[in-house]
Amino acid sequence: MYCLVLLELLKKKTVGLQHFKPTSSVCVLDPKDATLVAPCRHSLPSQTQSLDSIPGPTNWPLFGSLIELLLKGGLQRQHNALMNYHKKFGKIFRMKLGSFESVHIGAPCLVEALYRKESAYPQRLEIKPWKAYRDLRDEAYGLLILEGEDWQRVRSTFQQKLMKPTEVAKLDGKINQVLADFVSRIGQVTDNGQFVDLYFELNKWSMETICLVLYDKRFGLLHDNVNEEAMTFITSIKTMMSTFGAMMVTPVELHKKLNTKTWQDHTTAWDRIFSTAKVYIDKKIKSHAGATGPSDDFLCDIYRHSHLSKKELYAAITELQIGGVETTANSMLWAIFNLSRNPCVQKKLLQEIREVLPASQTPSAKHLQRMPYIKACLKESMRLSPSVPFTSRTLDKDTVLGDYSIPKGTVLMINSHAQGANEEYFHDSSRFKPERWLKESSTINPFAHVPFGVGKRMCIGRRLAELQLQLALCWVIRDYEIVATDSEPVETIHSGTLVPNRELPVAFIRR
Repeated sequence: MYCLVLLELLKKKTVGLQHFKPTSSVCVLDPKDATLVAPCRHSLPSQTQSLDSIPGPTNWPLFGSLIELLLKGGLQRQHNALMNYHKKFGKIFRMKLGSFESVHIGAPCLVEALYRKESAYPQRLEIKPWKAYRDLRDEAYGLLILEGEDWQRVRSTFQQKLMKPTEVAKLDGKINQVLADFVSRIGQVTDNGQFVDLYFELNKWSMETICLVLYDKRFGLLHDNVNEEAMTFITSIKTMMSTFGAMMVTPVELHKKLNTKTWQDHTTAWDRIFSTAKVYIDKKIKSHAGATGPSDDFLCDIYRHSHLSKKELYAAITELQIGGVETTANSMLWAIFNLSRNPCVQKKLLQEIREVLPASQTPSAKHLQRMPYIKACLKESMRLSPSVPFTSRTLDKDTVLGDYSIPKGTVLMINSHAQGANEEYFHDSSRFKPERWLKESSTINPFAHVPFGVGKRMCIGRRLAELQLQLALCWVIRDYEIVATDSEPVETIHSGTLVPNRELPVAFIRR
């Protein structure tokens, strides 16, 4: 009960609907990118120490470091606190927040060591609130909470469609269809080039896109008369993600037993998410009933050529849709902001787009192959302003990392936010410099930039998200100059993803 009382103090302030975001799309380093790098002392064999020897902040009985975190700004500011802990304790530290205990790593050689020692079925952090809901409603687990052979079986079903570049490239037409409406909407609904709520507009854009990919259906989210069911889906995602974090640091079973408001809101939001997704999945499958040959239809092709049950399809598609809405919108938001504060970079990006893409043509996946700078801009934006500041692993065997022997079952947090801001790995790290990523000049350790994690549990929607973002920048930068309307700092708040503490001061000026 004391934990729940403290939790009420730690709960986020109301920061507006647009600030409730999840961490559902968790991507990782491609094996092809994991080139060998010079070892450092943290990955060389040595006399190992125990888990208890790992340094960290004060660990009080029952609360752990929760009170200290509260004094540093609470869960909303935890990303800043964790970065400071890395500065104080080094590249590996241990901490406990209520009932949640973890070891944090923030060095490329430690991330690489974890990657090299990964098993066939790596485990993610157990998302207990999500599991509790699925068990309550007898729903299947999706890729984000499945483990072992079941995870591999479901993942392999989606792998061909979503991880093969040639397959993902075929989706550029649908992505462009939505982008044409979004770019048109910029000129229609902005006041002096400014959106009232840019983040929510980007959420509608990403929702419209993922629904067109999954269901081959337009919901009209970028029109004035918005589909109410789709809007309910978006707001339910925000509610679900704004409530699950609290139940990660206090026992979800206690919330469930006491039927707390947090638990009620969480389950109600999931009910709406699943009911909406099921309606459109069922409609899509029914419309293709009886078809046997190969199809360009994403969802039906997956269902017909897999051994997934209907429940497993519901769970997997729902999680994919959640990730497709939230993290893509968040990444685009920060890219817009970073370009607004760096007009010289934006000018160079516009030059590349104009050189590759004739004015009369629609950008395509093929055009993007000749646009290294647009990829560098997005990579730099994700380094400087990561959507997901840290990702997780649960060790499925005893593992030696650096000087420490860490037992099976330990939760590891990979702090990509801390690595991206570390001068040891990125010179002049506070500056937005896309040039650092260009192949001819890049000397960056590939394990220093893992904003979406590392290993076999690569985000199943990573390539789709990258294609969406690259095409979006082509459309927006070609037609609009993004300008900063003030130069005041914009702070970040952790609400599943990192979100701005105020409406971004940007305006879109037609070229």
